[in-house]
Amino acid sequence: MRNEYDFVDDGGATGRRIREIRLWRKLSLRQTAELSGISFGYLSKIERGERSLESRKTREAIARTLRVSPADLGGPYPPVDSTSNRAHQALDPIEAVLTAWLPGEVPDERPARPWGDVKEELRKLIDELRPTSDYAAMGELVPDLILDLLIYGGDPQYGQYREEAFRGLIGTYHATGRVTAAMGSAHLSYLMSDRVMQTAKLLDDPEWLGIATWTRAHYISSRSRSRQYQVAVEAAEMAGARLESRGMGHLTAALAKAAQGDADGARMHLAEADDMATKIGELSLWGEGTMNFGRSNVGIWRVGLNVELGRGPGVAEIAKDVAWQAAPRSRQGAYWMDLGRGLIQDKKTRAQGLAALLQAEELTPQQVRNNQFVRDAVTSMMTVARRDAGGRELRGLAWRMGVAPIG
Repeated sequence: MRNEYDFVDDGGATGRRIREIRLWRKLSLRQTAELSGISFGYLSKIERGERSLESRKTREAIARTLRVSPADLGGPYPPVDSTSNRAHQALDPIEAVLTAWLPGEVPDERPARPWGDVKEELRKLIDELRPTSDYAAMGELVPDLILDLLIYGGDPQYGQYREEAFRGLIGTYHATGRVTAAMGSAHLSYLMSDRVMQTAKLLDDPEWLGIATWTRAHYISSRSRSRQYQVAVEAAEMAGARLESRGMGHLTAALAKAAQGDADGARMHLAEADDMATKIGELSLWGEGTMNFGRSNVGIWRVGLNVELGRGPGVAEIAKDVAWQAAPRSRQGAYWMDLGRGLIQDKKTRAQGLAALLQAEELTPQQVRNNQFVRDAVTSMMTVARRDAGGRELRGLAWRMGVAPIG
């Protein structure tokens, strides 16, 4: 348990990192701002920790100017409590199982556990841990579960379990990707998406190939937004794919367009996803928990996309019509997180934004505390709060995220 003096001083870390790389590249503040398509004043405030990187477009534009990966501007974040420490410790066994065994191969490290035990563990992962974004528990569970499902899917003596095991393997890989992405191990998320595609090819079913294509699009590096868009459109238009994966393809295409600053393109794909969600209804959980698609989730994506497109506090008007309560808790947390990110961009609504972030933290603490945009936002609010006396709730959130002391 941390005390008030045991913390990671992350205050202004992203701004400091940008300044360090900029000076190393021998670029002036004004040159960097102009090449990134943002104002001199905005970049100056980012470097001083007074403003956050409010969108993927801005983060990726600065990274391109500085000729680094967007991940180099912040994260992965060190563990700040026992729970996040458990999640980080799971990365090594996850890397071991992802790199050691391909779908279709049969691990020989140990015998498989009884099928009933494997099914119960898969149920726990899909129905309990993944919907709450419990990264620590997920990370501890998935390595052994992957081994068991590989054995049941690949060993001829378990032929009667083959298809069910491979379907469960796709869901388990997806949960693994959630953990690795949150912990800043993007390379493992890319590897996970490749394993999903290999498993779908073994199933040889267009519905599962549709999921695999969307998964590939979703996890393509942010340095390749144009390619991400192409693959997402492929998923959205894939013959034989389910409406759910096609809809998620449109949502990922919308995000790729928003990150490139193409508001019209983003809204076009969001509208396509909305039409598909209307046909499905409020929510459809399918594919061993890999997808949550429906009207509520599309509404949550609409909030996040409009934050990306610079709507700021204007997202409150969009958010009020979203039936967020109908979504799984992880998506509820995302709703409040994105709403908060929008509201804190204006001084008049900053208190409401903080309240939204606190609501998100109550729902999905691990998801919030490991989100790069929330961490940047809390850091910038703390910088201003130190000057303006701040508030107890903000200081508490910053301390729990490991970005500032509570004293």
